[in-house]
Amino acid sequence: MSLREKLTADMKDAMKGGDKKKLATIRLMQSAIKEKDINSRTDGHNSDLIPDAAILDVFAKMVKQRQDSIAAFEKGGRPELAAGEKEEMEIIQTYMPKQMSEEEAKAAVAGVIAAIGAASIKDMGKVMAELKAKFSGQMDMGKAGGIVKSLLG
Repeated sequence: MSLREKLTADMKDAMKGGDKKKLATIRLMQSAIKEKDINSRTDGHNSDLIPDAAILDVFAKMVKQRQDSIAAFEKGGRPELAAGEKEEMEIIQTYMPKQMSEEEAKAAVAGVIAAIGAASIKDMGKVMAELKAKFSGQMDMGKAGGIVKSLLG
């Protein structure tokens, strides 16, 4: 079952079950996917629909946005808003693969560096491209960049 099919099925279940928060979050997710579909068409891609890997990138961005919002709301003394964002983030994360731990990420980065024969910081772009291709949605690419720099630098 593709991510799109799972979202549609879960949206129907949320409607039937009266789970308003889950329903609203799934609709946000579908909207973000639709926007990415439209943008990919204007970028010259032939297909109307983005693949599941690109959908996972959309979800990762949505999670990052929620994390930023949670931090801002907590800093601003708005715990009720932070709680709402946290609930949305948890719903989005249920559609994503399990996130790698710090140790797993370091091992994955070291494996990619060895596999492509990266020798210096000049190879960072190649390493990051390979990491995105293999581990999209499983690791925070921002943190992965720091690991790559430490191992190559």
